[in-house]
Amino acid sequence: MIKPILIVGSDTGVGKTVLTAALAAYWLTYRDRTTPSKSLGIYKPLQSGEGDREFYDQTFSLSQTLDEITPLYFETPIAPAIAAHKEGKPIDLGLIWQQFLKLQQQKVCLLVESMGGLGSPITDEYIVADLARDWALDVILVVPVRLGAISQAIANVALANIQKVKLRGIVLSCSQVYSLEEIEELAPPQMISRLASVPILGILPYVKDLSDISQLARAASELDIERILI
Repeated sequence: MIKPILIVGSDTGVGKTVLTAALAAYWLTYRDRTTPSKSLGIYKPLQSGEGDREFYDQTFSLSQTLDEITPLYFETPIAPAIAAHKEGKPIDLGLIWQQFLKLQQQKVCLLVESMGGLGSPITDEYIVADLARDWALDVILVVPVRLGAISQAIANVALANIQKVKLRGIVLSCSQVYSLEEIEELAPPQMISRLASVPILGILPYVKDLSDISQLARAASELDIERILI
């Protein structure tokens, strides 16, 4: 049984979904070739607007319905807490917790994708960091290879420490092809790890075709996978 992990981003559009998909593809390709659709679970508790849960449903042969992937869905593509207020729908924390427990019991590998970063609001009084702490989830922080990566990483690690969130490590994510020299200039791994006092679990290379499971699996194999899927 793999300990469930929560994949969060240091900002919007930094590669949470790509990392989640890459880890799922790795599991399907290398870890469980017998009943992968039954052993793998992907969970995004809340979603606003079409996107991630539909992508997971179309890309992977999951034994989950859309509502089992994401039990709380809002049509307005803005922060769930704001979308819920706008649409007049409640955010049922009990519902998303019960669905998490159900998947945790059913699946060998459960990947939980956050709705935003650790500081993203779930309700007016509850943020993603609260959920990570209350659900006792280890967190993987996705930081983009771009200017500002260092300060984003340090700020998110500081929040994790304040909220007593267990941060397993950082994955640097490439939104395009970068040379090692460019990565060192934009998001130097050793500097980020030293300043944040958190290990770097690898650099996720750019994946051109997110529907290609083999490409996704190869990308995940570039990471310190034994420290991620444990």
